[in-house]
Amino acid sequence: MVLRDLIEQPKLLLAIGAWDALTASLANQAGAEAIYLSGSCVASSVTAGPDIGLITMTELVRRARQTSRVIDIPLIADADTGYGNEINVRRTVDEYERAGVDAIQIEDQLFPKKCGHFERKQLIPASDFAVKVEAAVDVRESDSFLVIARTDAIATDGIEAAIRRAKLYKRAGADVLFIEAPTQREEMERITEEVPGPLLVNMAAKGKTPQMSAESLEQIGYDMAIYPTDAFMSALKTIRETYETLLKTGSQERIVDGMVEWETRNRITELNDITALEDHYSESADRYAEIYDSL
Repeated sequence: MVLRDLIEQPKLLLAIGAWDALTASLANQAGAEAIYLSGSCVASSVTAGPDIGLITMTELVRRARQTSRVIDIPLIADADTGYGNEINVRRTVDEYERAGVDAIQIEDQLFPKKCGHFERKQLIPASDFAVKVEAAVDVRESDSFLVIARTDAIATDGIEAAIRRAKLYKRAGADVLFIEAPTQREEMERITEEVPGPLLVNMAAKGKTPQMSAESLEQIGYDMAIYPTDAFMSALKTIRETYETLLKTGSQERIVDGMVEWETRNRITELNDITALEDHYSESADRYAEIYDSL
């Protein structure tokens, strides 16, 4: 099912966060309906640093292309600020769309941007970002490619300004609106009451937005929720504890029970499919050898 249809369904769409092909494939295998390629997680995996605008469009597009090839569900990708002005945004859309992405998220921060749940964010004028949205919509090759417009104005100017900006971005052609980091349920309810949909909410684990169930978000009036960092933060804890335990004890005894079995790993990475292909081409080689001998 295409992303637009999934968003328009009455049920809240959950887009599960990933940062590379393997994590996206795991989410796909787990039954996710859509993947969100988290710029924050990609940034940390590339630089070992925070999400403060240190990675380039090329690096994110490369991850998006690798990811889109291994999943059979829609891929939503973070595109930060669009990597420049409206002309740069046109190239950004072209690169992401050709990489197999179904939607990009761009935000109205001044570059270099910061994670939506960090402090000290700065915004560009609303009219300047509206032009970026218009440029993104103008250049896409297919109407099924969605433009998600995000505003970080709650943190800098308050809820009133955030709602005004979101309404402007809708007029500029945004397909989905995303007001980042509301800190109270009351703000979230006001957003869904006053802002035209479809609407996205970021359920960043342990971030500024209160944790809520998918059922509650659906009742409030959201159409889609992204969970960008849950797997990443869980992985950080597990990996660090694994390294510390191994180095401290010099033994795998305390960590081995927390690992998947070899067969599970092979199933996740589809080794059996590769083996079947090897067998197929081996049989083909034998057949060609017989043909060659008969020539």
